Amino acid sequence: MNTNISYRTFDELMASVSSDFRMYNLEGMIEPADLIKVAQRVSYDLGLRINKTKETVLEITKGKARLPLDFYVLNNAMLLGQYKVKTPVMAGRQTEELSLVVDPSVCASCGSEATVCGCSNTYTTSTQQNGDNCGEVILVEKIRNEVRIYDHFERVHMNPSKFLSRYAQSMGLAGDSTAWRAEIKNGFIHTNLTEGKIYINYEGSLEDEDGNLLVLDHPMINEYYEYALKKRILENLFMNGENTVTNQIQLIEPLYRAARNNALSIVNTPNFQEMHDLWAKNRKAQYNRYYAMFSSASNTTFK
Repeated sequence: MNTNISYRTFDELMASVSSDFRMYNLEGMIEPADLIKVAQRVSYDLGLRINKTKETVLEITKGKARLPLDFYVLNNAMLLGQYKVKTPVMAGRQTEELSLVVDPSVCASCGSEATVCGCSNTYTTSTQQNGDNCGEVILVEKIRNEVRIYDHFERVHMNPSKFLSRYAQSMGLAGDSTAWRAEIKNGFIHTNLTEGKIYINYEGSLEDEDGNLLVLDHPMINEYYEYALKKRILENLFMNGENTVTNQIQLIEPLYRAARNNALSIVNTPNFQEMHDLWAKNRKAQYNRYYAMFSSASNTTFK
């Protein structure tokens, strides 16, 4: 899941495909509305990794808050506590920027200033501090009339749902024992908190601000979209009595399969962080299986 993925609109994709079918396009034999479902199927086939990861703060009123219009699945959710206001200005009330950052002036381990504490001076952007790491994670919400800095978070127990991503499941949202509970249904997130704010990190649907369908824009993956649309165009022409496109269909079939295999290979290739997390998980598992028992026995014996 990446926030730096490039996209293009469905109209731009159709323009690229139509340029290869100029004769059929001039004769009006290509209907873009019939091909939207093909582009959506290709995006679904590529998986959630091509969706853009977004974050926002929702206002809970009477135990519920409306989810963003482009909400697809949830990655993480936290209730926000107290905040302090920084650099207020005179303007409207609209969120312009939202980011989780590290405050290096506070040590998350001992609570003192990082410059005077005895902990290791290593900063982390994780919401869960492990070990002696200096730097407290804070949420900075920049709006037009002020900058709000949240420094208190509480995890929310999310009821199992199809709107939870695999990442959310692995983070323990669906099995975390906490007093705060929530569920997603009918475009709202319902909580047992009457009033407050909740931060959500989610995968946005492939639409722009105007509701136009977006597709992934990648030099290698573009061919998968284009060949899928070309294949459907030729199939529709053949079904409508254009028997002359048989050779074109036979030409497109192997190219379509090759483009699909290349696209899935690129999308499913793990990045460095995912490989590092897998290595750390395997290392911890091997330590607990082969070494931890002897370490605890040794400590018990020589105490």
